[in-house]
Amino acid sequence: MRIPLLPLFILALPLLEIAGFVVVGREVGAPATVGLVLASSIAGALLLRYQGFGVMTRVRAEMDAGRDPSRQLAHGAMIVLAAILLIIPGFITDILAILLLLPPVRDLAWRRLKGRIVMATSFGTGGFRARQRDKTIDLDDSDYSRGDEHGPDSPWRRLKDK
Repeated sequence: MRIPLLPLFILALPLLEIAGFVVVGREVGAPATVGLVLASSIAGALLLRYQGFGVMTRVRAEMDAGRDPSRQLAHGAMIVLAAILLIIPGFITDILAILLLLPPVRDLAWRRLKGRIVMATSFGTGGFRARQRDKTIDLDDSDYSRGDEHGPDSPWRRLKDK
């Protein structure tokens, strides 16, 4: 029987973080430990704020060039995840965040995850296709009413009578 490791890691993470606080606090002292945690949280918040706009700019540039933006989207999502991990107090989450900030690590993660992700778009060689607007329904004032009364030939009456 195979036990999934991710749920076990998530359950053990708070205990590992507490152990990390104790070890770091013993080496550098309690005030320095609190300072490191606050500094990483502030860095994560700043990273989240500034990288969000940069990701959207890079995705837009890829789309304008007619290329698939999925890699840029994945890298942006990993940068946002790294920022969130930096905001969470703890040294283990900070180490994971720093790893996610390294482009080779993000590329490795993207290569491993690419096969599991399905893009549901109409992206082609010419970029994203605009939605066709040839099926416009134009109503006159007499065709539209807010009341519950419909004319005898109304399709709504036929649905209601069935």
